[in-house]
Amino acid sequence: MTASSAPSARSAEVGRRIGAPLMYGLFRPRVLGAWRVPATGPAILAVNHSHNIDGPMVLSVAPRPVHFLIKKEAFVGPLDPFLRGIGQLKVDRSTADRAAVTRALGVLERGGVLGIFPEGTRGEGDFAALRAGLAYFAVRSGAPVVPVAVLGSSERRGRLIRGLPPLRHRVDVVFGDPFQAGDSGGRRTRAALDEATGRIRKQLTAHLENARRLTGRRATFQ
Repeated sequence: MTASSAPSARSAEVGRRIGAPLMYGLFRPRVLGAWRVPATGPAILAVNHSHNIDGPMVLSVAPRPVHFLIKKEAFVGPLDPFLRGIGQLKVDRSTADRAAVTRALGVLERGGVLGIFPEGTRGEGDFAALRAGLAYFAVRSGAPVVPVAVLGSSERRGRLIRGLPPLRHRVDVVFGDPFQAGDSGGRRTRAALDEATGRIRKQLTAHLENARRLTGRRATFQ
């Protein structure tokens, strides 16, 4: 599979146009630092993940169309063709999903934006448990990594829909400075990936702490 067969930016743009009025209608997103996302060329958004709305929120407010790697379990019923239609990428987390990896690399090769939850699954949202997938994509493609902190999505539960934050609840999305995860030598060895993972963890954790100070959010999620 080549870059030409990867999902198009136009499809992801459709998703952004659908999601933006929905997110702004239900909640009160506050977007900080969106200008830090490179205006052109490949980029990887590394997003913390403490609530199911984190992905749709970033997809909706990001300054460029984003193709997220999403667990295959989300592609059920009518959501399957819908998610595919808006350029999102299905990945099987139980195995080395080569097809998903190829599609994701195709997005970056085409100069698009790839969205990744580096913790692998929804958790504390503190970047403590990073998987090697983000480092692989960053080192393999050479694309800069942009840390993204979503804060407030899991602070409180809504009264009408318990699985969502309260209506009109403020959710902060803070974009950080892009950085290169790989070393200057361009190595792709296992040791290089391990070093890149450590480098990524340090950068993402620092960004999260800075985002908490900037927004006044508390240090833990409930």
